[in-house]
Amino acid sequence: MPIALVRIDDRLIHGQVVESWIPLLKVNTVYVVSDAATADATQRSLMALAIPEGVELDILSVSEAVRVLSNGTGARRVLVLAPSPKEVLALLEGNVRFSQVNVGGLHYSAGRVQLGKVVYISDEDRKALKAILRRGVTLEGRGVPSDERMDMTQILA
Repeated sequence: MPIALVRIDDRLIHGQVVESWIPLLKVNTVYVVSDAATADATQRSLMALAIPEGVELDILSVSEAVRVLSNGTGARRVLVLAPSPKEVLALLEGNVRFSQVNVGGLHYSAGRVQLGKVVYISDEDRKALKAILRRGVTLEGRGVPSDERMDMTQILA
């Protein structure tokens, strides 16, 4: 079974993911792809508490995620969450296959420019997003499934 959704969201697991995306996609496994999260026991514990009952959570380093996901997802319906475009690009470079990425939340911090309601990107993010597009992957921006899809191809040009 293919990956149900790859989502970039610097908050990783939070209400929009738990209440909207997981039920809509009917996923039974969430992979958080973040070197920082794997190293942070408190963050791992909080994410485990937030995940719905019956949904498996694996918090993986980028290299672990490449190894796991490049072999396919088997019978699992998988949601992949990454905190930034660089992790998603690393998955593609590691031969993990998917055709679309949802950019759901890259929040404001110094040096970032606004592209959408909750999408602020740095120069590094812009470069990674353009590299993702060059690999033939569609980028859409929206926080929750009911939001209007924002085609990020035009915005990044």
